[in-house]
Amino acid sequence: MDLFEYAKQKTLEKEAPLASRLRPTSLEEVVGQEHIIGKDKLLYRAIRADKLSSVIFYGPPGTGKTTLAKVIANTTSAGFTQINATAAGKKDMEQVIQQAQQDLGAYGRKTILFIDEIHRFNKGQQDYLLPFVEDGTVILIGATTENPYFEVNGALLSRSIIFELKALDKKAVRTLLDRAVTDCEKGMGGYQAVLDDDAADFLADMAGGDARAALNAIELGILTTQRGADGKIRIDLETASQCIQKRVIRYDKGGDNHYDIISAFIKSMRGSDPDAAVYYLAKMLHAGEDVKFIARRIMICASEDVGNADPMALTVAVSAAQAVERVGMPESQIILSQAASYVACAPKSNAAVNAISLAMESVRSVRTTVPAHLQDSHYRGASKLGRGLGYRYAHDYPGHYVDQQYLPDEIKDARFYEPGDLGYEKQIRAYLAGLKSVRSE
Repeated sequence: MDLFEYAKQKTLEKEAPLASRLRPTSLEEVVGQEHIIGKDKLLYRAIRADKLSSVIFYGPPGTGKTTLAKVIANTTSAGFTQINATAAGKKDMEQVIQQAQQDLGAYGRKTILFIDEIHRFNKGQQDYLLPFVEDGTVILIGATTENPYFEVNGALLSRSIIFELKALDKKAVRTLLDRAVTDCEKGMGGYQAVLDDDAADFLADMAGGDARAALNAIELGILTTQRGADGKIRIDLETASQCIQKRVIRYDKGGDNHYDIISAFIKSMRGSDPDAAVYYLAKMLHAGEDVKFIARRIMICASEDVGNADPMALTVAVSAAQAVERVGMPESQIILSQAASYVACAPKSNAAVNAISLAMESVRSVRTTVPAHLQDSHYRGASKLGRGLGYRYAHDYPGHYVDQQYLPDEIKDARFYEPGDLGYEKQIRAYLAGLKSVRSE
């Protein structure tokens, strides 16, 4: 790199967005993702020992996929090349592979190829990489927001270790915000900004686990807010809400009023009052409540309070939850209204809740053994051990039913699921009663 290129790179680094400038360069600086880069975890050990094999980082935006790739670039002795699948073509990959082969042949130096948005590559582009990953010409690091089992070539997957990154928790995002405001070298410490605690909590919450969204918001706030009489830039709750383009909840999300509203919403659905359910839904939407949070509560209510009395309730609730993520506001309010009113009007049953509660208590208090005739018999020697002997295949009998013990001997007479007498559970009750009469014959 000549002097001109060096100066150009430094200028780009200085002008880069805060989220890019603040990106960690070592494992010690990484915040969150302890489940894969904790000091006792495989990825941490592999990076530390510079013994990384091909990996794919999978997770939501802003969770650190590119960050981990950059950390690897700073700690490895191998060459590091980055391309973005949204812009790169086969010619770009051919150049990378050619250089990697030269470095490996002439200097014995491996090359790490980081492909961001790897799911954007078509099958042909992914197939091209396969032999070079196979023979070790390159060590692949792929990053994707999409499920790799659906979007990445199966052959590449079989030669890679998949690490799933989780959305950052509020504590981790808050740590990054504090670092952004105080770090004078890579952050915005030189601006003498002050981030109010409630504003920091709000940004950490509204970012939804996306560190980049939180950092972009605080950067915008600092750059556009005038200094106060004390010469400091103060980022308060109102400024924070404007910068992340989400309204402040008009009731305290951590206080009684927040929980009172959501409690009333759930109890109205449980109590079969669609008018009250929609009213409390509107109250939450007006206050700026997260639609995904509301959708989750509807799904829970559909299973907990409706259950098999109307199995469609859960289907409607799940479909609504998926729809609001794709549609967004303001149209999502219609979808949520449909789901909430459906659950409120559905026949009710808490039999599923009671069943799992009783079963969990039994599991905790009674030690059992699976009956021998139900044990797996699909291996050599199973019959000699008595595994699976005497099992009767239900479909070989009239009505696809045969009287047979399924519960362990220790609790063979236990009853956990007791269907109610409303909705579809009335049919379930009648069906089970019919089976019981067959057993008594």
